[in-house]
Amino acid sequence: MLPFDPLHYPYPSRRNLVYGRHGMACTSVPLGAQIGLDVMRHGGNAIDGAVAMAAAMPLLEPTGNGLGSDCFALVWIEREKKLYGLNASGAAPAGLSVKTVRDLGFTEMPTEGWLPAMVPGAPAGWGELNRRFGSRSLEELLAPAISYARDGVPVPVNVAKQWETDSRRLAGAIEKNPAPHAYWRQSFLKGDGTPYRAGEIFRWEEYAKTLEELAATGCESYYRGALMEKIVAFSQETGGYFSREDFIQYRPQWVEPITADYKGYTVCEIPPNGHGITVLMALNILKGLELDGEKESAGTYHKVVEAIKLAFADAKTYVADPRYMRARVEDLLSEEYAARRRALIGDSALEPTAGDPACGGTIYLCTADPEGNMVSFIQSNYTTFGAGVAVPGTGISFQNRGANFSLDPDSDNCLEGGKKSYHTIIPGFLMKNGEAVGPFGVMGGFMQPQGHVQMMVNAIDYHMNPQACLDAPRIQWVGGKRIQLEREAPAHIAQELARMGHQVEVIEDPIDMGRGQMIWRMENGLLAGGTEPRCDGMAAAW
Repeated sequence: MLPFDPLHYPYPSRRNLVYGRHGMACTSVPLGAQIGLDVMRHGGNAIDGAVAMAAAMPLLEPTGNGLGSDCFALVWIEREKKLYGLNASGAAPAGLSVKTVRDLGFTEMPTEGWLPAMVPGAPAGWGELNRRFGSRSLEELLAPAISYARDGVPVPVNVAKQWETDSRRLAGAIEKNPAPHAYWRQSFLKGDGTPYRAGEIFRWEEYAKTLEELAATGCESYYRGALMEKIVAFSQETGGYFSREDFIQYRPQWVEPITADYKGYTVCEIPPNGHGITVLMALNILKGLELDGEKESAGTYHKVVEAIKLAFADAKTYVADPRYMRARVEDLLSEEYAARRRALIGDSALEPTAGDPACGGTIYLCTADPEGNMVSFIQSNYTTFGAGVAVPGTGISFQNRGANFSLDPDSDNCLEGGKKSYHTIIPGFLMKNGEAVGPFGVMGGFMQPQGHVQMMVNAIDYHMNPQACLDAPRIQWVGGKRIQLEREAPAHIAQELARMGHQVEVIEDPIDMGRGQMIWRMENGLLAGGTEPRCDGMAAAW
């Protein structure tokens, strides 16, 4: 499918490409990948493996996701030769409004407390994936996570770094308003009030009990049962906005993936309210530009980041809950509009603004099974530990996805009760001529679409193997003409980009430059996988 040299690793890396004959599971914590692989080795399919991993990741990497997260999935069913999309993101409480937020003294959405917490979609997503495509019971799939929660798991190195950093972020919120945050502190800080460190054992009995409740009820208890009642009661007791109806009415949605052709390959993403469309808009712009023969050139970096800037300017302006979007997806992805945006790219950095298309703390995992099924799955709190709000006795901690809402009434993404916010999590999938190449993804807030674009350029334009695609130095646009560049990029590139007008910051710590995984299916049926050097990840195969 994709030509590459499995012996060519042009970037500093301690990892090689991993091959598997029957199945593969990749994620940011080795134990998570092993859980998925074990499920498939014992007869489960790729969807079963993904659900089992998703249920374990809030324990293994609570800095990225939890039982109060949202999730998106792209599911390839080989016998049907079809890609399915699942949007399991939740909506704002019906009783929440811009006036409520402004009356509390905020001029923009906060990141802590009840205000940014939305109805979580992840448990419903697990249940829906299991009901539609699973071959094993939820009891079987959640059993590994339940066992590990009781036995305890060692905290990985990079997870510990984020644990410490985000504990400092939430310290002020806990001190200012302890009621909704008290159980978060009890769950995620040790008895002395300090965060867990690398190599220390994290046990979570409440989490195990809640998983047992979810398994026994097909995740229905979370939305229409005892768990929902606990969530709503705690919300009402501590100043939250949830009602029973917010949960009872919630259902995840099956959606048609959106796609763009990039040089003979079909790149697939989840449609809005996710911002996977940013990837497709950027690739539509890039495919009409001639990239340099060598990846490590200022010209290539410049063109990639300029395309990303233009796509992001549009996404931040137009992407919202699709029921509220004035721009049409087909217009944003049209060849005519891409050509007009492409024409804005010159030899110097531009200040991006949105065009007019009408005129023309996250985890990622992927799986592949012996039958050819594949899953690209992402699950997120948004900012590391999310809202810092947890429900006593349940192991449920909430995302702060509502922080992405605008308070501007003229914005398509303006806060409104029952509305979904602009969403940053995006699973990716690659196809060629109607056949699956494989799943890929990069976690990390607004770096995610930028990581997707760079991985596709690495794989398709420069024929890098999956591991090299992930090893390659990354660039990140952070606003205006400001870009961040990893220190592994040659120094002359940073200098040339500065001469082009970019405001370049060389980054020493790569943790915010995205953390991804990738599985490609080869023409001979073998699976080839890679995992991030920027996290504790693993590509497990057999």
